[in-house]
Amino acid sequence: MTDSIQDRFNNPLFDHDENRASNSALTVNIVEENEDKSEDATPIPDTLPILPLRGVVVYPQTAIPLTVGQPRSIKIVDDVIAGDRLVGLFTSKTPELEKPDPEDIYPIGTLAAIHKLFRAPDGTIRLLVQGLARITIDEYIAEEPYLKAAVHAIPETVEESLEVEALVRNVVDEFSHLAELIPNNIPSEIVASALNVDDPLQLAYSVATYVRMDLEDAQRVLELDTITEKLHHLMTLLHKEVEVLELSRKIQSEAQSEMEKTQREYFLREQLKAIQRELKEGDEQTVEIEEFRKRIAEAKMPEEAEKEALRELDRLSRLPTAAAEYGVIRTYLDWLTSLPWSIRTEDNLDISNARAVLDEDHYGLRDIKDRILEFLAVRKLRAERAEIFEQQEVTDFVRRERLGAILCFVGPPGVGKTSLGASIARAIGRKFIRMSLGGVRDEAEIRGFRRTYIGALPGRIIQTIRRVGSRNPVIMLDEIDKLGRDFRGDPASALLEVLDPEQNAEFRDHYLDVAFDLSEVLFITTANELDPIPAPLRDRMEIIQLSGYTEHEKLAIASQYLVPRQIRENGLLPDEIAFENESLLTIIRDYTREAGVRMLEREIGRAARKVVIRIAEGEKEKVVLDEPLTRQLLGKPRFGYHTELQDRTDLPGVATGLAWTPVGGDVLFVEATRMPGSKGFQYTGQLGEVMQESARLALSYIRSKASDLDVDESFFEKNDIHLHVPAGAVPKDGPSAGITMAVALASLLTGRPSRSNVAMTGEITLRGKVLPVGGIKDKVLAAHRLGIDTVILPSKNERDLDDIPDEVRDTLTFIFADNVDEVLEAALTPLESAGQ
Repeated sequence: MTDSIQDRFNNPLFDHDENRASNSALTVNIVEENEDKSEDATPIPDTLPILPLRGVVVYPQTAIPLTVGQPRSIKIVDDVIAGDRLVGLFTSKTPELEKPDPEDIYPIGTLAAIHKLFRAPDGTIRLLVQGLARITIDEYIAEEPYLKAAVHAIPETVEESLEVEALVRNVVDEFSHLAELIPNNIPSEIVASALNVDDPLQLAYSVATYVRMDLEDAQRVLELDTITEKLHHLMTLLHKEVEVLELSRKIQSEAQSEMEKTQREYFLREQLKAIQRELKEGDEQTVEIEEFRKRIAEAKMPEEAEKEALRELDRLSRLPTAAAEYGVIRTYLDWLTSLPWSIRTEDNLDISNARAVLDEDHYGLRDIKDRILEFLAVRKLRAERAEIFEQQEVTDFVRRERLGAILCFVGPPGVGKTSLGASIARAIGRKFIRMSLGGVRDEAEIRGFRRTYIGALPGRIIQTIRRVGSRNPVIMLDEIDKLGRDFRGDPASALLEVLDPEQNAEFRDHYLDVAFDLSEVLFITTANELDPIPAPLRDRMEIIQLSGYTEHEKLAIASQYLVPRQIRENGLLPDEIAFENESLLTIIRDYTREAGVRMLEREIGRAARKVVIRIAEGEKEKVVLDEPLTRQLLGKPRFGYHTELQDRTDLPGVATGLAWTPVGGDVLFVEATRMPGSKGFQYTGQLGEVMQESARLALSYIRSKASDLDVDESFFEKNDIHLHVPAGAVPKDGPSAGITMAVALASLLTGRPSRSNVAMTGEITLRGKVLPVGGIKDKVLAAHRLGIDTVILPSKNERDLDDIPDEVRDTLTFIFADNVDEVLEAALTPLESAGQ
C-alpha cells in the first residue's frame, strides 16, 4: 500500500514546486483491490496529537494535501514525523479561529497517516495525509505545546441490501452528471478513479470530497453511522448541487445568447450602413438629421433660435443613436421646429361683422364688446396708415408695435366670462384656446423645466402655442385669481413677463432657452375677484368689470339662448315645448338666487326634462309652460325674498344692508337685541376685524345721540346689547355695513322698526359721517332682485349710478346721505306708526 501511495504522490499532480492550495478538492484512492480494507490493519493508539483543520473535513480511505502554518501545528508535525506518523485530524467549528480551543473542535474526526511532507520557503509545511479510520475524542489530556486527546475508533456500519445498491447507483449517476457540468474542476481521470470502487463507504467518502457543501454538511457525512444514512445525505447534497449548476448554466447561456444577439445586430447595422454608403443612401440617423435640417429651414425662426437649433443639430449628428443624450436633443429639436414661429392668422377687421358676432353670442356686456371693437378699429386704422408711419422719423421704442392686448374680465360666476373668449376669437377671426390656471402652484408650469431634468418639457404657455398652431391666437387664462404658491415658486410672478406688453416679445421658456414673441397674442384672463391677484400682475392687465345680470337681462338671455339650448340638449323639438315669459320670471325670482345664469339654465333644463317624461309616456300635445305649470313641475319655491324681508324687519332691532361677494351682490340682515345686565356690548356672526370696528363705531355714535333719540342715559348701564349678522357660518368683513348696524341699534333703542322696502350700504365714522364704499352696481342689482324699491347710498357714490342699467335705475328710489341722521330718518318708520 505504501508503494502505491508513493507512486501517486510522485505524480506531477502533486508536484510541490507548483505551490498548490492546501485544501483543494484533491484526493487519491489509496486502497487497492487486493489489500485488506479493514480498520484493524492499522492499530489505533490510545492517545493522539490533535491537528485542528480549518474549513476542510478529511475522510477515511482518502488522501488529501494539507498546508500547515501555525507554530502549534508545525510542532505537531515535527513530533509525529519523528514517531509513528499518526495524527488525529479534527475540524474546527469556526474556520476563522487561528488557534481553536477543545470546545471549538468537532468531537468526531479521522485517524490519518502522514506519508510525505515538504517544507516551503515561506515557513509552511505541505503534507500528504491518508485517512485511515473514524475516531472520536474521549477527553483532552493536554493543550500545550499542542492538543492531545484520548481517542477510540467508531467504525461505520456497512449494510448489504438492495437499497444500498440502488443508492450507490444513484450517487454514481449524479456524480457523473456533476462532473459533466464542471469538467474543469473535476478531472476525468480522478472521477473515474473515484467511481471505480466496490466499497460503498469508500465511494461515499471519495464523492463527498469533491462535492461543494457547507462545513456542517461535510462533517455530517463523517458523523453518520450507517452507509445508508451517508448515501441518502450525500444524494440530497448532490441533487441540490446539480440543480444549482444547471440553473447557473442556463443563466450563462441566456446571457451569452443576449450578448450574441446584440453583437449580431451591431454587425448587421454596420453592414447596412456600408451598403447604404455604397448605394449613396443615408442611414436612419442621417435621414432624421436631414429631416430636422429641412424643418429648421421651413420654420423661419429668428436668428437666435435658428442658431441654437443648428448647434443642437450638429451635436445630434455626432452622437450615436444609443446615447442617452440623443433622445434629449431630438425631443428639444422636435419642440423647437414644431412651434409656429412664422404662422399667423389674418385678423378680420370688419367692425360690423365683429359686432354682429358678439351680439349673436352674448346679450348685453356693452363694455367688453366696445373694447373688442376698439381693438379692431385701431388695428384697421394702423394697417391703412402703415406707409405714413413708415415715413415718419421715430425712435425704435415708438416704432415697436404692440399687436396684442391683455384683458382681464372680473365678475361673479355664470355671467359668461369664459364663453366670451371663444366669441371674441370668432369675431376677429383668430384661433382660440383656453388654459385653466386654477390650482397651479409650480412656477415651472408657466416657464417650463430646464433640460437638465429627466422628462423636462416646456411650460404651458409654449405648449398652448404649439397646440393652437398660430403665433397670434386668443389665449384665455381662466381663473387667474385661483393661482397658488408654495416652495416650488410663485406662478403669478412668472406671469409678469407673459402678460407685460413691453416684455413678452422676448419671452424665454426655461426649456427652449430662446426668445419667443408673444406680443401678437390676445391674452384674456378671467377672475371672480381682484384681491387675490398680486398688485404687479393686476397692473399689467386692463380690468373690465362684469356685474350680475338684471332681471330683464336674465329674461332676455333665457329666451334667446338658454331655452333653445336646453330644448336641443334634452332631445326636444321647438314644436313640443315652449316657455312663456311669466314662466321664466317665476324661475328667476323663486327658484334661483345668483348674479349669473348657470342656476337659471339648470332649472330650465329640469323643467324641460319633466316634459320629456310626459312625451316619453305618450303625450303628443305641445306643452306650454306658464307660471302655474312651472311651479307644478319644479315644486316648492326655493327662495322667498319678499316674504322674508317683511317678516324679518317687522320687529325693532333689524335692518337690511347690502353686501358684495365674489359671486355678486347680496342682502345682509343685521339684528340687535337687549337684555338686563351690565356686561356691555357683544357681537357675533363671524365678523372680521374691520366689521367689528364698524359695530363699535355704530354703538358709540348711537350712545352719543341717546338724548336726541329719547333714550334714557342709564339704559346702557342697566342693559346689555347683542348684535348679530346672519348667517353665522359665513365669514364677513368690510366697512360697508356701518350705517346698517347704526340703524339696527337705533331701531332697537327707539322701538321704531326699519322699513321693509329699504336697504342700505355705507361706512360710518365716529362723528356720524357716511363714507363711500365699493361694489355699488352689484349691491343695487341684488336689491332689485329682492324686490327692494328704496336704496340708501353715500352721497359720494352717486356717480356710480351711471353703471346701473336704465331698467333697474328707473324702478328704484335712491336716497343719498352725508350723515347717519339722514340715514335714520329715511330707514326707520315714524314714531306714530311704530306706536300703532
